[in-house]
Amino acid sequence: MLSGKKLSDTCKERKIGDGVLAEHLTRGRMSSQEALAAVKNWKRGLYTPLPTKEDVERLASALGVEVSAISEWRVSYRYAPMSASKVRLVTDLVAGRDVQDALDLLTFTNRRAAPAVKKLIQSAVANADEQEADVDNLFVMEARVDQAGRRIGTKAWFPKDRGRAHPIRKQASHIHITVAEASV
Repeated sequence: MLSGKKLSDTCKERKIGDGVLAEHLTRGRMSSQEALAAVKNWKRGLYTPLPTKEDVERLASALGVEVSAISEWRVSYRYAPMSASKVRLVTDLVAGRDVQDALDLLTFTNRRAAPAVKKLIQSAVANADEQEADVDNLFVMEARVDQAGRRIGTKAWFPKDRGRAHPIRKQASHIHITVAEASV
């Protein structure tokens, strides 16, 4: 998937404007105005319209870099049956680390969320490998956890004194992992 931050950084570094990138996209399926709007959106991190593999290849050729230099691979686990605060303890360990270091660390981390985060990282590495990225050069670019509210099917009550009841709130979370290729 295209990385907006890497795209804008590479454009600044190579001093290439949005118009030049839009010209390379117009050779494909877009008109010149649509291509210019798409490039501006992608640079801001808005993926509307969603860039196709062909679009990313055209942008990479316009910038004179490889496709992996402007790509990142994302995976997410929606409604994970774990509290977001507890998962954040694990994701904070791996954020910014080399992928192999993160996997080794998660193997020996004694937390309930560690196997789930490890599977997510392995899935992101598999996605990168499928798109022919250098797997040995990947790092965890972002590890983010969002709250997802109460888990489905956990509406229950805990009996208290004098006939009262308190709700049992089992929380869910959304785990997002992004891996990218380190610039050498």
